[in-house]
Amino acid sequence: MGRERVAVLLPAYDEEGAIAKVVGDFRAALPDAAIYVYDNNSRDGTIEAARAAGAIVRTEPQQGKGHVVRRMFADIDADIFILCDADDTYEAAAAPAMAARLQNENLDLITGVRISDQKEAYRPGHRFGNRMLTGMVRMIFGDRAKDMLSGYRVMSRRFVKSFPALSRGFEIETELTVHALELQLPMADHDTAYSERAEGTESKLSTFRDGARIGAKILTLVKDERPLPFFSLVALGLVLLALVIATPRLIEFLNTGLFPFVGTAVLATGLVMVGVISLATGLILSTVTQGRREMKRLAYLRHAAPGDDQ
Repeated sequence: MGRERVAVLLPAYDEEGAIAKVVGDFRAALPDAAIYVYDNNSRDGTIEAARAAGAIVRTEPQQGKGHVVRRMFADIDADIFILCDADDTYEAAAAPAMAARLQNENLDLITGVRISDQKEAYRPGHRFGNRMLTGMVRMIFGDRAKDMLSGYRVMSRRFVKSFPALSRGFEIETELTVHALELQLPMADHDTAYSERAEGTESKLSTFRDGARIGAKILTLVKDERPLPFFSLVALGLVLLALVIATPRLIEFLNTGLFPFVGTAVLATGLVMVGVISLATGLILSTVTQGRREMKRLAYLRHAAPGDDQ
């Protein structure tokens, strides 16, 4: 399988009503690009519609967007990767400008920031959840992402081929953003129009369920990528809890000279010991994390910068 200049990657699940238009719009915007549709167990005519529109169609049987993206990144080789949802909500016409910017500025990731005045296109619950979750990531990993949950990304080859892709579902966008932030890669945002889904299609995103999964993913990434602060906070919480439990008994001992609270003493001592173990765990894992980060950086450095891919 050869290496493409530009590859458009469209993960699809039950998008019969939108996929043909999405493929056609990207074909009009990028006539020379290879357009791939990876079907994720669709129950409608998504595969047939995508083939009829001229896309290269493949399948991924493991359910979930994360599984599909992982398969795409493994299977396809290109200089520039354009990842976009297949629901006809994103602006395909913005792709050439985003790809040109990636090359001209030697960037590794451009995120399509959703701009919309249509209430039904970008529901208030989704907008609030995105702001909250993006704010958490900005606070912890770096203030360089405006729309962490956007499904529209333009990426360099060195970004894609150094990305582990461990997520299963919609958490994949969070993982993409944190990967760029942790390796301190050159990245940018690009405003793009965001519109309502095609008529007759339904959103696969559940505000509360997927929001909870994304929040859990952020917590996991904090543990994996920031183990010393994470386990230090756990240690501090345990020590403070031990103090809260033990202080009244200690005051009573100082006042009366009696200490018939052996169980309390054992519990407080145990909490402090677990806290010390937690701190030691954080110190050890911080060294492991540094080694993992160095390996990802070396994988990233094996590939040329976007502007040097000719």
